[in-house]
Amino acid sequence: MNRTQWAWLFGRPFFHALVRAFTPLRVYGRDRIPAHGPLVLCFNHFSWLDPWALGSVVPRTVYYVAKQEAHDHRIIGPFIRIFGTTPVRRGESDREAIRVMREVVRRGDALGMFPEGTRQEREPGPVRSGAAMIAVQEHVPVVCGAIHGTQDWKLGNWHPVSIAFGDPLDLSRHPRNSQGYRAASADIQQELRRLWEFLVATHEQGRPRVAIPPA
Repeated sequence: MNRTQWAWLFGRPFFHALVRAFTPLRVYGRDRIPAHGPLVLCFNHFSWLDPWALGSVVPRTVYYVAKQEAHDHRIIGPFIRIFGTTPVRRGESDREAIRVMREVVRRGDALGMFPEGTRQEREPGPVRSGAAMIAVQEHVPVVCGAIHGTQDWKLGNWHPVSIAFGDPLDLSRHPRNSQGYRAASADIQQELRRLWEFLVATHEQGRPRVAIPPA
């Protein structure tokens, strides 16, 4: 095991307990995440709580991608690097980040990405092409995980948070060019939206313990 895997081995139970101490968390479709093999995990993004909530329930080591500003923070930066997070410069081509992301999936690990590129206000936003490009070029399946509730969560209100995972997406039918990456990004965006709308409806129904995300 490498340093990142050790960090997740001990960190995941800690984050799981910490997240559940501050919000009633419910997870749907976790069994859809492949236990082994290369994988791109795509999540929508509302809050700084999202990476920790998602990481606490994904049963694999997740190599996240995070904005350069987070890595430059004197406290957050060293901490997230312990967990294998790769920096990326938003709004510009970052060849080194792309190289590292490709290495993650080529060695059979799970790459975690927030493909919207930044936090959203109330609902999932447009998806950028980075995650789709990696998936298409490396012929790697994508599993989308939608999160709902963190847009209303604040310290002290303990708003309920739920996560839903979809079935693996095969994006290999798309060509390896800009048009193909845009089409694959649209597939990811549609899947995130569909899973998020499932969570909205599930919250309206009182968050039943047994519910199946759309296939």
